[in-house]
Amino acid sequence: MQRSTLKGKVLTSELAFPEGPIAMPDGSVLVVEIQGGRLTRVLPSGELQTVAEVGAGPNGAAIGPDGYCYVCNNGGFSWRTDDDYTRPTGAAENYDGGAIQRVNLETGHIETLYTHCDGVPLHGPNDIVFDRDGGFWFTDFGKKFDDRLMLGFLYYARADGSSITRAAKHLLTPNGVGLSPDGKTLYASETESSRLWAYPITGQGELAIKPWPSPNGGGLMHGLPGYQRFDSLAVEECGNICVATLVEGGISVFSPDGELLEFHEAPEGYCTNICFGGADMKTAYITLSGYGQLLEVPWPRPGLKLNF
Repeated sequence: MQRSTLKGKVLTSELAFPEGPIAMPDGSVLVVEIQGGRLTRVLPSGELQTVAEVGAGPNGAAIGPDGYCYVCNNGGFSWRTDDDYTRPTGAAENYDGGAIQRVNLETGHIETLYTHCDGVPLHGPNDIVFDRDGGFWFTDFGKKFDDRLMLGFLYYARADGSSITRAAKHLLTPNGVGLSPDGKTLYASETESSRLWAYPITGQGELAIKPWPSPNGGGLMHGLPGYQRFDSLAVEECGNICVATLVEGGISVFSPDGELLEFHEAPEGYCTNICFGGADMKTAYITLSGYGQLLEVPWPRPGLKLNF
């Protein structure tokens, strides 16, 4: 396993716990600010433009087939800040469930598409990825309270708000989600277990579920030793899976077979998200959330172009 240190340009340090970066064609980067409750555009100069005040806790985002931005809203966190370093500590006092929102990037208009599946509330939608058909997979992290931790789920939904399906259950804090280059495998990372899981896709919104003793129906690709935590992920063009890693902050890179290939160390422990952009898809945009930063770094290989 190779180790290196992330070296690049800090585009801004003025974000309120950023996640969900999206590299846009004009060179700007969209991010959600979980603590700030908004969707923000970061210009190449570092200037910040508020796109929409979505409220609560926007956690992940993706561009859909209609050009709108789809936001996973976790319903809000409580926060603690020590020496300008901020971290979430649990559910917000006014937490009332999560949602999937759709934002018009030109007007800032916000629609709520989903708050429930089969009558069950969404607890904490976290990360999202669109497939080639224009539907999207998303993780529901669950929710942490002082006396309990809700388990999480994997969902599939249509972009027009017409259909939502629970595809896998009993995940322990599922966070990142991504698709293999051929679109046939869904990857999901769990935060508290620091495990990466793979699910063969068998149909629209359908996954091949492994029997017990798999705790969640997935196939285990890798689990880090010691106390580590996983956040979001992105996939490279070659199929490697890049998982934002907390505690010893950085990006862990796994092969499609689950081998840990590289670790790129970040300057802080809340290294939460990564996306790819640039003309050759070899620029990585990484959120360093504790200090509110968006980092731009050269990446050794091209990232996978998203479907939309």
